[in-house]
Amino acid sequence: MIDINLLREHPDQFRASQTARGLSPESVDQVLEADSARRSAITEYENLRAEQKVFGKTVAQAQGEEKQALLAEVKDLAARVKDADTRASAAQEGIDDLLKAMPNLIIDGVPTGGEDDFTVLKHVGTPRDFQAEGFEPRDHLAIGELVDGIDMERGAKVGGSRFYFLKRDIARLETALLRMGQDLAVDNNFISLTTPTLVRPEIMAGTGFDVEHDAEIYRLEKDDLYLVGTSEVAIAGYHADEILNLSDGPLRYAGWSSCYRREAGSAGKDTRGIIRVHQFNKLEMFVYCPVEEAEAEHARLLEWEEQMLQACGLAYRVIDTAAGDLGTSAARKFDCEAWIPTQGRYRELTSTSNCTTYQARRLNIRERQADTTVDGKVKKGGTRAVATLNGTLATTRWLVAILETHQQADGSVIIPEALRPYMRNQERIEVVNAA
Repeated sequence: MIDINLLREHPDQFRASQTARGLSPESVDQVLEADSARRSAITEYENLRAEQKVFGKTVAQAQGEEKQALLAEVKDLAARVKDADTRASAAQEGIDDLLKAMPNLIIDGVPTGGEDDFTVLKHVGTPRDFQAEGFEPRDHLAIGELVDGIDMERGAKVGGSRFYFLKRDIARLETALLRMGQDLAVDNNFISLTTPTLVRPEIMAGTGFDVEHDAEIYRLEKDDLYLVGTSEVAIAGYHADEILNLSDGPLRYAGWSSCYRREAGSAGKDTRGIIRVHQFNKLEMFVYCPVEEAEAEHARLLEWEEQMLQACGLAYRVIDTAAGDLGTSAARKFDCEAWIPTQGRYRELTSTSNCTTYQARRLNIRERQADTTVDGKVKKGGTRAVATLNGTLATTRWLVAILETHQQADGSVIIPEALRPYMRNQERIEVVNAA
């Protein structure tokens, strides 16, 4: 949720942010108009209340017909007080609705535009040249079928389209990947969590998702619960309505969960294999920190994601996502896109977002500020909204890039060295079904 004080002081920044996202800047003016109406109604209410108190003393001292006349005026004044209070409350509700609908203020430097207007920050690694090695690479599903590790047919039989079974060594490879990410997180002071995959609507909305109109979200109407598309949602709600102590540094969590997305609007896109599926596993980093530390923490999250990609031996690039392609809560987002050999292009495997104080304001998550001493007197520290950030360390989709990048001519797959300790030092996934 937007800080109304910041918007009031710097409206042009918010107008520019809306424009960069491809949205109308008029919403900023609507907030300012509603805020002006609210403050005007509050001022009128306070003046009338003061008048009402003074008038009440006059009435108390009056006698006879004079008192009866004054009582009629009291009734009229009370009606005016009530009207001013009603208008102030209505204006506040209007402001809240407008602010909840407004996406986060982007950070300076975020590219303007839509999905294709990102800025490439760097390339790491060189895509493997299969032509030089003398064979045509298979896609991940063909490899998965050869090693008997991916079964889409039975997945569709059980759950419908875009569901699947992972089997044998590919199922183990997925777990190995998540465990390696979990170890990296623990080594960097993250607290491991296994999170709920069903959340209440106020938690989903508090994280920045539009529970009424987001076509990606699965809803269990009978229970009024929502299936999460990322454990970010559950971890964001973990400290809702709490005051945190961040004096010892950022509070970091790594949440492991299954995730669910309807993939609405993706008909005909990536229907082959496990790139766009309805259910997958993910290890998500989530951080609470003071807002002044958020950008530095964002850089750390990106660094940890890159360590995972490099450990998996993947060629990738990092992009600064354009404003129009940011989620509602993100002020900036970096995507890491790995090279997919059979597609001849980079595809997103992971992303990290700085949500500044947007989610914390919606979920009422604050930090206690330190006491200060002025002229020998101790002033108790107040509270303020924290910053929240998220980033993915591993997810099922990574298998696509790992299988295709490390495949061999016979269909087997060399397991990245960093993952082998999590697979009993196994070096290769062997072919089970002959081509």
